[in-house]
Amino acid sequence: MATRGEGGVRLTRAELREHNRARVLAAAADEFADRGFRAAKIDDIAERAELTRGAVYSNFPGKRALYFAVLADQTRRPATVTDPGDTPAAALGALAREWVARLPLATDERHGRLTRDLLPEILADETTRRPFAQLMTLNATLLGLSLERLGRGGGRGVRVAEAVLTTLHGAAQLAAAAPGFGEPFGVVRACERLADLDLDDHLLATGLHPDARSVDEPWRPPAPVTGLVADEPVDLAADGVLTVLGLNRLSAAEDAARAVAPGTRVTVVMVTGDPAELAPLARLAVADLTACLRQAVPRPSWPHLEVVCDETGAVAAAAGVETVTDTTETAIRVAGGRIVTRATGIGAGHTMTSAPTSVPVGRRDH
Repeated sequence: MATRGEGGVRLTRAELREHNRARVLAAAADEFADRGFRAAKIDDIAERAELTRGAVYSNFPGKRALYFAVLADQTRRPATVTDPGDTPAAALGALAREWVARLPLATDERHGRLTRDLLPEILADETTRRPFAQLMTLNATLLGLSLERLGRGGGRGVRVAEAVLTTLHGAAQLAAAAPGFGEPFGVVRACERLADLDLDDHLLATGLHPDARSVDEPWRPPAPVTGLVADEPVDLAADGVLTVLGLNRLSAAEDAARAVAPGTRVTVVMVTGDPAELAPLARLAVADLTACLRQAVPRPSWPHLEVVCDETGAVAAAAGVETVTDTTETAIRVAGGRIVTRATGIGAGHTMTSAPTSVPVGRRDH
């Protein structure tokens, strides 16, 4: 069944839904920028979009979910850094420059109103606060892995990454609360100096490692989805390890990344029991960092860990996870187009260390 859209173009039901969703997002971005999140009203957003209130709610369950989705879209802005850093200090300086360039200026009231309510809304209740903490842990892992690939001395770089993210998020909050306060280049220099900080950084083992079962199961993932690290399609059918993690288990991503042999593809699939609200928050939190990281770090030093936000649960279902929650943790190894190993439970990603890497002889033709 088709419906006519703007200009008389005939749209399918799915195309019309996507078209209306885009109109709602654009209208909401204007409403939040003009009035701020707290004062914005769904009825006014619907009026701006020239849609009904019901049409807004058919795409988003509430104002906060819509707010997170708007800000997630805002992360895909033009880059300002052209020369990535080839050392940890240079890369952190470039990352910080890209980050502060995206902060609202004292003269940019609209952008300030758009972003200033993000942290208060995250802090509003446990359903957003806890996953956000895990998302920050994932971001520290991504940045730390890049620092290590750039040759940072002293081994693990995750604690330094945490210090950098603390500095940058602090700068963001002050830019929203006190526009014009502070010197941006001071933030850049501080982040550069953090590269050589010795924080006695060691990964603590979980101590929980479920058994990895050898299996021979079909692997039929959805069509390529966009990865949040590279911002390009991910070929999920390729050989490697895929870990499905609920938003409250994202700290396990580092275990999965470090458990495998060098050169092994590792993909973290983020899932949640509340995809309408928390999936946009997840995309926002990770893309906020990776949009800067792609400009600041040479591609060969990007983390060997891709991240996918599985809003519909389709990737998880293909991996055999029938019901996703925010505590889901399942890891599979894919080889030759089939699932050859599976582990479920806390430490599943780490278990892939000793998992078989190929389909058992005589079983590939199933």
